[in-house]
Amino acid sequence: MIDARARDAWRTLEAELRPFVARRVSGAADVDDVVQDVFLRMQRGLGGLRDEQRFGPWVYQVARSAIAEHRRGRARHPLAVEPPAELPDPAPPAPLDDDGLACDLAAQLAPFVAMLPSPYREAVTLTELEGLSQREAAAMLGVSVSGMKSRVQRGRARLRALLEACCDIALDARGRVIECQPAAGPRCC
Repeated sequence: MIDARARDAWRTLEAELRPFVARRVSGAADVDDVVQDVFLRMQRGLGGLRDEQRFGPWVYQVARSAIAEHRRGRARHPLAVEPPAELPDPAPPAPLDDDGLACDLAAQLAPFVAMLPSPYREAVTLTELEGLSQREAAAMLGVSVSGMKSRVQRGRARLRALLEACCDIALDARGRVIECQPAAGPRCC
């Protein structure tokens, strides 16, 4: 049984975390899922916290990690939503915002990743598409971490060359995709 002080502390923490997560995740159900994931991660990792004074920053780092994992999961597995049957004519699609265009582009990357040579394809697939850390991917493939970093870096460079050969991609000052169109000339895929 949890005593009243501990219960109040968890409620206070949730009241502080929920707006932080809600600003970064859309949808009330997704906010609930991410907050629950944060609490689960905190519960599992609390024993590894060495400095009690670092609890606040640690909690927000756990929250940022859970939010990033949630976004990667959404990008890898977008939900297909059908329009309700009572609507006779669906509305034209809204223009994509920065995140929407990036997600749309990410969904198109798999065929390009498949064109990479084997070591680079494995490295990019594990780290970029499946969301593993480079350390985890290195352990999985039985290579050194520095070797995995090299493979990922070279794989990204080759992937970029493949994309630039097929598409005209415009980036903003921060390096985020703002426009992507098929290149004029022969198609590569």
